[in-house]
Amino acid sequence: MKKPKSENKDKKKEKKMAQRSDLPFGSEFSPSQIELPVLLDLAVTHEGDVKALQAAIQAHFFSAHGGGNEKNQKTLAMSCRLGMKAYVLIDENANLTDFGRKLHALKNDEPKLYETLARHILLNLKGMAMIQCIRDMTVAGEMVNLTSLRDGLAERGIHYPSGGKHPSMMRLWLEKAGVFVGDRWQIDELRLPVVLGTNPADFGVLSRFTSEQRAFLLALANTNVSDPQPANEIVKLAVATYGVKFPEKSLPKPVLKTLVEAGYITATKTTVGRGAKPFMVAPTSKLVADVVTPLLDQLKDQTDPKLLDLLRKPLTEILVELDSEDRYIGGLALEALAFKLMRLLDMNYVATRLRAQATGGAEVDLVFESARLVFSRWQVQCKNTSRVSLDDVAKEVGLTHLLKSNVIVIVSTGDIGPEARRYANKIMAESNLCIVMIDLTDLDSIRENPAHIIDAFNREAHHTMTLKKLEL
Repeated sequence: MKKPKSENKDKKKEKKMAQRSDLPFGSEFSPSQIELPVLLDLAVTHEGDVKALQAAIQAHFFSAHGGGNEKNQKTLAMSCRLGMKAYVLIDENANLTDFGRKLHALKNDEPKLYETLARHILLNLKGMAMIQCIRDMTVAGEMVNLTSLRDGLAERGIHYPSGGKHPSMMRLWLEKAGVFVGDRWQIDELRLPVVLGTNPADFGVLSRFTSEQRAFLLALANTNVSDPQPANEIVKLAVATYGVKFPEKSLPKPVLKTLVEAGYITATKTTVGRGAKPFMVAPTSKLVADVVTPLLDQLKDQTDPKLLDLLRKPLTEILVELDSEDRYIGGLALEALAFKLMRLLDMNYVATRLRAQATGGAEVDLVFESARLVFSRWQVQCKNTSRVSLDDVAKEVGLTHLLKSNVIVIVSTGDIGPEARRYANKIMAESNLCIVMIDLTDLDSIRENPAHIIDAFNREAHHTMTLKKLEL
């Protein structure tokens, strides 16, 4: 039996609307067009009946649209239903998905409802890829609009049909959860980690620990070292990174013992009696699963997947990858090196300014931020070359005006030339910039003991303070 012509037309129309796209189709499934709690109720009432659901959507939301033209109203209702499907609220037969049921259970708690939908968009529908694209464009000084965003996403391998408003629909739903504020594409960076639930300090696993225990765990996780390390070195890293204070003589009892009993670390006493050496601590697989993996998951859809693989490796292996004959691999290793160093300091990744692939793997520039006590922006340049020159430093100084940076970090797998250091000294003496220089000797020390990064940064800070000494 042949299907009615009208039904065939509907199928063709559906197929055209639901063209292949890396972003969800959302036309008419928009907070400016529908009320989500009501729409979810309709989906429950008419579950499993595509025609009935679509008719209910048409009657409830679109009866006054389309200039009174019922055909146009039907098309709008179909678009809304397809949007629900694209956002994984229902399947093709109008049955609620597990996620759809989860949202329906939250219909009377709208803040939680929109936050849950926003998290789903960010983590499962390439929302974080869009967020990172907007961040990169903003850092580069580019105007963000539908046209420029389309090009920016395409450069990252994310495509949607020409003329589609897919990013706009995503932005409207994310705005309902507070991820976007004010200007159309302005991201609320404080709200974003709350919606994601990936702020390290908010990890459920960490919430039951004291600030000292939490700082110790995060500092250990940030080293990404599986072999035993001296507990006092982890304490040094935790103090400098998180600003907490530890008991001088009773570290094992309030901190180590609790973390060992929770199954997150092992702690071995190497000697006994007076003058005993510090406990040697190492992460367990539970710490990796509950803390390290979630930390890395924050970078999903923001970086090359191969970079994430590198970030799971110890620093020693990354330094080996730098010498790869494959320039692409070498470039990713250089980017991973920058991430590793700034991760030790628990800095927040913002954007990559210069892709390592574009420079044959010789250099990479990234931007990190911190909001501890005061806001600071750090631009980091890693160079896989034998020497950093004056011109390399001058280029970074020139970019601070565009990026509004407070700190420049230059990391070299070779030496930093005397002319480059003299120029950096002059800039620091005459401006409010801080320029941190890390060379091969520092990298070797950090490889042996991750906490050495604190010594290196303290050295550079004292040097800067001397240059900026006030004569009152």
